[in-house]
Amino acid sequence: MRARVAAGERLAGALVRMPCEEIVEMLAVAGLDFVLIDCEHGPADVSSLRTHIAFADAHGLPVLVRPGEGEHHLAQRALDQGARGIVAPHVEDAEQAAALVRALRYPPHGTRGFATYPRAGRFGEVTAAQHRASAQDVLVVAMLESPGALARAGEIVGVDGIDGWLVGVADLGASRTDADPSVAELLEAVRADPALRGAARADLAGSADAAAASFDGGAQLVVYNLTAVMMASFRELAAATGRDRP
Repeated sequence: MRARVAAGERLAGALVRMPCEEIVEMLAVAGLDFVLIDCEHGPADVSSLRTHIAFADAHGLPVLVRPGEGEHHLAQRALDQGARGIVAPHVEDAEQAAALVRALRYPPHGTRGFATYPRAGRFGEVTAAQHRASAQDVLVVAMLESPGALARAGEIVGVDGIDGWLVGVADLGASRTDADPSVAELLEAVRADPALRGAARADLAGSADAAAASFDGGAQLVVYNLTAVMMASFRELAAATGRDRP
């Protein structure tokens, strides 16, 4: 994933919150580029997360994981199970970004515990050097979810080891005050910030049209909000009955 992003590829994936490995398989068969498993707002624990990763691997589908805020230990365990990247929520400043990178890198560049025997090391069948080299391909995306984080976006993505950024629009709207610019104005400003041009921008999208608009607007990665996509389809099916719903 990290090499493809560095090469400038435009990639589309989907955000999965529900513990259902068949959905992961369906996304792979449909031809998406990656899946993002949401452990912040979804119920997945490490056991179900491992199952999702294993099913994705069977189809060659890279898995990114969103842990909860500051859950670096969960992120490390996700990487041990074969996740290819971390999307970290609520990164507020360069100090937090640096702490995130340290948690995901092996010594001497970080503090992640080293072992080749978990799933990512093929249960000890790769050499330590091979495992260390593979770990360098882990994609790290910082989520910016407050006006302050957007104001410090250049400092955050400037931390060595942060590959991209994603604005959490819902949290941004919840955290802004009347004294702050509107969400639309904040988004426009951060997307025009020249300090972010060296990092990959990721957007959430609820439809194919929204994804196309994001790509046209400069996003390199688009993550479909699968819950929104599915609910839109379900509402359309329900509307076909002609009955009014609450």
